[in-house]
Amino acid sequence: MPASLAGTFRAMAYNNGWANHRLLAACARLTQAELEASRTSFFPSIKATLNHILIVDWFYVDSLEGGRLGPKAWADPTPCATVAALQREQEAVDRRLIAVCKALTEVSLSGEVCVHRGDTRIQVERRDRLLLHLFQHQVHHRGQVHAMLAGTALKPPQLDEFFSVAEAPLRAAELAALGWREATVWDGETCD
Repeated sequence: MPASLAGTFRAMAYNNGWANHRLLAACARLTQAELEASRTSFFPSIKATLNHILIVDWFYVDSLEGGRLGPKAWADPTPCATVAALQREQEAVDRRLIAVCKALTEVSLSGEVCVHRGDTRIQVERRDRLLLHLFQHQVHHRGQVHAMLAGTALKPPQLDEFFSVAEAPLRAAELAALGWREATVWDGETCD
C-alpha cells in the first residue's frame, strides 16, 4: 500500500481507470439495442449512465486541472453513441485524472480547487474532498451499470478486487493492456 496519502489518491485514480476499463469491456459485448434499452436505475439506460460517468469526469477533472469548463460539460447529455466512443473518451479522461493524482503532494491535497458552476458561481473545494467526491460518484454509478448488466445475458464483471494482493493475477492482463503494472499503481513506478 502507498506510504502516503497522496499515494493512496494515486492508487484510487488507477483503480478508477481500471474499473472503467473492465466495465466498458463488458459493455462492449452488448448490442446497441441492449446498450440503449430502458432499464430501472437513476438514468434510464446503460448508455445514459456511462455517458453521465464520462461527463462528470470531464467536469471535475477539468476543475482539478485549473480549467473553466463548468456546465459546458453537460451541453450534450449523451455525447458518446457507442461503447467504442465511450471507451476512447473515458480512457482519455481517466489518464488525465491519473496525471492529476500523480502530481499530488501532501501539501497540495489540502489546496483549493475552483469549480466553475456557471457564469457567476464558483464553488471552492479542498482538493482531497473533491477527489473523494469524484471517486465516490464513479463507484456509485458504476454500481448502477453493474446492476443493469445483471438484467442482460452478460455476467457483470467483478469490480471489487483491485486492492487485494492475492487477486493481482486477475487484473494483470488488463493492467498490461492499459500500460500499467502493479508497481505503477502502488509504488509510483513510471511505466508510460
